[in-house]
Amino acid sequence: MKKGFKLNLNEKQFVKYLKLLLAGMLLVTEILVCAQYATTYMASGGVGKLIAVVVSCGLLAIMEIINAFAIKRFAAKIVFYSLNSVLLLIICLLTGNSYLSMLYCLVLTDFYISIDETLPKAILFIVSCVLYTISFVLGWVVVNKGVSLYESIVQILGDSFVGVFIICLHFLICTFILQFYSQNVQLRLALKEADENKSQLKEVSEQLLHTAVFEERNRIAKDIHDNAGHSMTTVIMQTEAAKLLMDSDPEKAKNAIVSANLQAKNALEQMRESVHLLAGRNSSASLKAEIEEIIAQTIGGTELKIRCDLEELSVGEEEYRFICNSLKECLANGIRHGKATAFYIELKNVLSNAVLLISDNGCGLTDGLKEGFGLKGIREKAEQLGGSCMITSEAGEGMEVEITLPYKRLKEQL
Repeated sequence: MKKGFKLNLNEKQFVKYLKLLLAGMLLVTEILVCAQYATTYMASGGVGKLIAVVVSCGLLAIMEIINAFAIKRFAAKIVFYSLNSVLLLIICLLTGNSYLSMLYCLVLTDFYISIDETLPKAILFIVSCVLYTISFVLGWVVVNKGVSLYESIVQILGDSFVGVFIICLHFLICTFILQFYSQNVQLRLALKEADENKSQLKEVSEQLLHTAVFEERNRIAKDIHDNAGHSMTTVIMQTEAAKLLMDSDPEKAKNAIVSANLQAKNALEQMRESVHLLAGRNSSASLKAEIEEIIAQTIGGTELKIRCDLEELSVGEEEYRFICNSLKECLANGIRHGKATAFYIELKNVLSNAVLLISDNGCGLTDGLKEGFGLKGIREKAEQLGGSCMITSEAGEGMEVEITLPYKRLKEQL
């Protein structure tokens, strides 16, 4: 498919070609002025005047080309414009008013291009209208001697009005076109800058995405190390203890094996969740259903009794994982350390907070509350999520863990 034609010029190239076009139009207009004068006045012996006209037009063309391509300072351009105005007056006095308004328009265009501010353009336009009117009146009077006063006034007023009107129209058109072109250039630059910024933002976004993925994988790896690794270490310790107690105390050995089995299941579940997160899959089960599954896995093949009162709460992914992991840790601690045989689990919405309560009938703590690795991790994570963890225990009275998390409720079923 052929691409459409596209004029791809920068601002300097555009101005250069425009000035070349104006110089060409000025030369053509001056040739027309000279040709008209030659055909009109040569028969009456105006050779000297013709030479003067040609010289004036040539000087005007040279001055205008130098002004357009060599002069950069505004003050110098004003000097050249003054000289050009004198030459235009001489041409007008010699030839009458042939193409005078066109010559003024061509000379003024270069100044309009060179000046960015509107006020200097307007002042130059007003001065040009005055100079044009003076040149027109003087030229008409010199060329048309002997014409009656009334006819002279009517002719001068009518023709000078037309000339001034043409210069006004030229000023408006030039101002509009140059303003439009300037805005177009600014828009193109803004679009180019926006494209560059977009490209930079895309690169930064990709870097941030890679960083976020890397940080998330590090966090998941830490979860595997802290949770599953800790659980597997506990399993090894419990099985080693069971081997030692197998002959001397079979009942304790059995409890150790049951606890190790529970801990192994928890470790396997934690590893599955981490693998799902690494694969980009979130848990599809609700929080209530997940807690019920944890309870079912815990009491399977054992004589544990667990009662629960659960509400359906919708929480964030991080809160979801934390509540499930905390429940597993508390169940494992109650069975392993507290020798608990019964648990009560409650999950409720209390004043826009998700509150998880876990209590057991274990032996409790006889030497006061000492947080181990698991309980300390639960407290720190709860505080990191903006919540709290309260642990109470007395000797012979079991242990109670209450976790409170603020959450943005998406859905709640009572």
